[in-house]
Amino acid sequence: MSTQAIESLSEDTVRRIADERDEPEWLLETRLNALAALETADLPDVIQTPGRRWTDLEALDFEALVDPLNQSDATERTAGDDEVVVLPFTEAFDEYGDVIEANFGSVLDPEHNYLTALSVALFTTGTFVYVPEGVDVEDVTVRAEMNSRSLFSQTLVVAEESSSVTILESIESGDSEVDGDRYFSNLVEIAAGENANVQFGSLQNLDDDSYTYSLKRGVTDAYATVDWIESNFGSKLTRSDVETELEGDGSESQIVGTFFGTEDQHFDINARIWHRAEHTTADLVTRGVLDDVARSVYEGVQDVGEDAWNTSSYQRENTLMLSDDAEADASPKLIIHNHDTEASHSATVGQVDAEDLFYLESRTIGPRTARNMLVEGFFVPVLEEIAVDEFRDDVEELVLQRLQ
Repeated sequence: MSTQAIESLSEDTVRRIADERDEPEWLLETRLNALAALETADLPDVIQTPGRRWTDLEALDFEALVDPLNQSDATERTAGDDEVVVLPFTEAFDEYGDVIEANFGSVLDPEHNYLTALSVALFTTGTFVYVPEGVDVEDVTVRAEMNSRSLFSQTLVVAEESSSVTILESIESGDSEVDGDRYFSNLVEIAAGENANVQFGSLQNLDDDSYTYSLKRGVTDAYATVDWIESNFGSKLTRSDVETELEGDGSESQIVGTFFGTEDQHFDINARIWHRAEHTTADLVTRGVLDDVARSVYEGVQDVGEDAWNTSSYQRENTLMLSDDAEADASPKLIIHNHDTEASHSATVGQVDAEDLFYLESRTIGPRTARNMLVEGFFVPVLEEIAVDEFRDDVEELVLQRLQ
């Protein structure tokens, strides 16, 4: 897919961002390399059928959306354990610069595509999470508000051997005088050491004037686990990629996704797992609801490599339609290069069951209430997969708000 030049973006802009944040030279070089990559980088791949591109990223006017020198956010970071490091990058370089340098870009290539390169070149906010060996912490939270036309965020999680951490992040629109469309980019990379356990939950609820791009990728060492919870409720157009590379023997990953679209929202949801080692396990489960003229596109990929002996990999995606004018497409894929594999994939699109609706109405329950009860029940199998009570409650509350 072709890209467009942003005339207001220059090397001076990138250097100014780095200088204002007093960043080390290696990060400035990373930013400048990402900037140079914009000249040849492509936009993220999207599913296409003859004569139709399901998500039109080319239509985004980056010249109007990107305002790199006026980024503004209000971000609150909390951690319940002093042994875990949860800091903005600007405060982490002095003490943890070597750890950041060794891991930044090691999981997620800054030049992966046009949007990742743009984000790495321009990011001004984000979080560094460092979990030392043997540390177990459950309550790391990052709550952010976007207060500008564009905002680029970068998160790096480094979990050392036999550590464990649960991270919950949320992003919503704050009070801002910015009129018109806005753009939010969120890149997350997780390096999970041997026998480490990382659970990362993300809840996006930006206003309907926003365009959102996020790419979250984790890599596992032996016996490590990286679990994702990805929930999208806001934004006019959302492109969400969640990926795990199972590099270590016996490693595991789960990707749990939810979305709820109303009016003319568009969700492009992607989940990908690469099985590269022996005895690896993956579970991908996504459920979404669409109303009005909302649109969703889902692609799930399970890629089993030649050396991935004794693999278990499962995928299921279900979309519930509340309107005849809503649209949903799903493309689950299995790519298997090793016969010693147990794998399955499925995807369904359907409406509220008429018999279930009739049953509830026959018990004197009003049509609207009956429908809402069935929608709440539709999300239950996914909510049960969310082990973090706080995150599950937030998702349930947003579902109820949409139904009301």
